[in-house]
Amino acid sequence: MANTDDISPSDEDGWGRSDSAEAVAGAERILNQDEIDSLLGFDISGDDSAEQNGIRAIINSALVSYERLPMLEIVFDRLVRYMTTSLRNFTSDNVEVSLDSISSIRFGDYLNSIPLPAILTVFKAEQLENYGLLTVDSNLIYSIVDVLLGGRRGTAAMRIEGRPYTTIERVLVQRMVEVVLADAKLAFEPLTPVTFTLDRLETNPRFAAIARPANAAILVKLRIDMEDRGGRIELLLPYATLEPIRKMLLQQFMGEKFGRDNIWEGHLATELWTTQMDIRAVLDEQQLPLQTVLNFKVGDTLMLNATPDKPVELRAGAVHLTTARMGRRNHQIAVRVEAPLTRTARRAVQEMSSS
Repeated sequence: MANTDDISPSDEDGWGRSDSAEAVAGAERILNQDEIDSLLGFDISGDDSAEQNGIRAIINSALVSYERLPMLEIVFDRLVRYMTTSLRNFTSDNVEVSLDSISSIRFGDYLNSIPLPAILTVFKAEQLENYGLLTVDSNLIYSIVDVLLGGRRGTAAMRIEGRPYTTIERVLVQRMVEVVLADAKLAFEPLTPVTFTLDRLETNPRFAAIARPANAAILVKLRIDMEDRGGRIELLLPYATLEPIRKMLLQQFMGEKFGRDNIWEGHLATELWTTQMDIRAVLDEQQLPLQTVLNFKVGDTLMLNATPDKPVELRAGAVHLTTARMGRRNHQIAVRVEAPLTRTARRAVQEMSSS
């Protein structure tokens, strides 16, 4: 028979504490740093192009993706082609322009991500009655100055940190920006006429605020290479600027007249011309009590307030078309149209055509 007195209380408590510690450790496992970063959606590498997840993906899901505006890609492809030709003529050098990316970003996040020093150009879209932002980085600024002032090829542009841009540098960059804005006007022209005018040049992002920090915008990154020199231009358009032409940007492809089908228009016009329509000539209308109508009998006579000279109303269903005169032609009763179609009739025909 086993003696239970051999088991001391201290041993029993020791076993109990060991089991409970393992249970607590399994229930309260602490997340490591990688799991926390994955949960919050942070990327240690800092690559913004990577796919976002976690809480950050939920927060940024409120942004409208540029892919919902497919016509923008066509517009910016046209801009790249125009800029390649224009900048070659502007610099008299071999210039290659490429489209790096088109993305959606919050305006405040973009201002905080601009690498300084840089020149920020605020421009206005006249017909859209709003503003946009064009950023020229320092590499491109010094490259343009070097090219336009006759710098030697094969030598890197000298970059001096901490000093403001001179008047000559600002004027040369302004001339290049005007060329880019003129090309942007040509790129948007098949879609809608928009004139982009330069408003001001800024070097401090705080003075280039054209929208609220939380507002969504489209960021277009363009790469400009001039053999061994070059840099980047970033074009930012708030969604508020593109809102007036949003329906045009939703088109899937750029066809003639942006979506109009000439074959269908011709077929619809042909069918409308051959459509049969019943027209009623109303001599007179009267309102009678329901009891009188129910008491109608065969042989009753209704007196109409119509004379031979009174105009006759022509109707198509419930739509009043025009007025006419009653007459006779070749032993048949006829009417002669006396007035053009009414506005109601014209509006009804237009609605039928559009539907």
